[in-house]
Amino acid sequence: MGFGAGNNLGMSYAIKQGADYIFLLNQDAYLETDTIDSLIKAHKLNTDYGILSPVHLNGSGEKLDWNFSTYLETGTLEIVQDAIVSNKRNNKIHDVPFVNAAAWLLPIKTINTIGGFDPIFFHYGEDNNYCQRVLYHGLKVGVVTNAYIQHDRNNKGLTPNITSEEALKKREKQLKVNWADVNKNSFFEISQRKQKLFKKLFYSLIKFNFNDVKYRWAEIHLINAIIPEIKKSKQKNRIKGKHYINE
Repeated sequence: MGFGAGNNLGMSYAIKQGADYIFLLNQDAYLETDTIDSLIKAHKLNTDYGILSPVHLNGSGEKLDWNFSTYLETGTLEIVQDAIVSNKRNNKIHDVPFVNAAAWLLPIKTINTIGGFDPIFFHYGEDNNYCQRVLYHGLKVGVVTNAYIQHDRNNKGLTPNITSEEALKKREKQLKVNWADVNKNSFFEISQRKQKLFKKLFYSLIKFNFNDVKYRWAEIHLINAIIPEIKKSKQKNRIKGKHYINE
């Protein structure tokens, strides 16, 4: 079903059980004994947050998870790193535009306002889209600095030998994250992208670069295919409601 749709099933079940909060946790992440308690206490004092995340340490718990560190502004990053080194955790919430969904506390208010993950994303990109929707509807995204998890994963970096099919799939995710953002009007950008692709396709054709022609044409076809679902997604997600949650 994919990451988003699978989590939607779990969230739907939790709502039926009368949950006040939903906590999403990746299978490669580990809690401390007070992680959830710290997040809930933080939210009860700051109810304008739609998503609260703990600090993500690496698998050994000795330093920040590298990917997580890229979501923090420089000043916030220094504060969090100093707290880890000195083992003096402060009790603050730092606003961020995005934090990945490896460990999210979602108050029921968020679900009632935003709903679940948008199924146009199969795996990756759904948490970007969800944060965009949270901010659009006037809620905030924050990192709680006295709540921690260990995210035991490998940072793989770039794939050296990526196939054209894999590149196209990655492009699809990037385009959907960018163009399905409810905070902006993307359709002028879509038009520009298609014009640019047609120009590149023409130049590749006159140079007899048929592999590039094939890839450019495939991306044009991809854009034409995803535009209707992006339009439908933005129209739906700009309205408050329990979208994608089955009650």
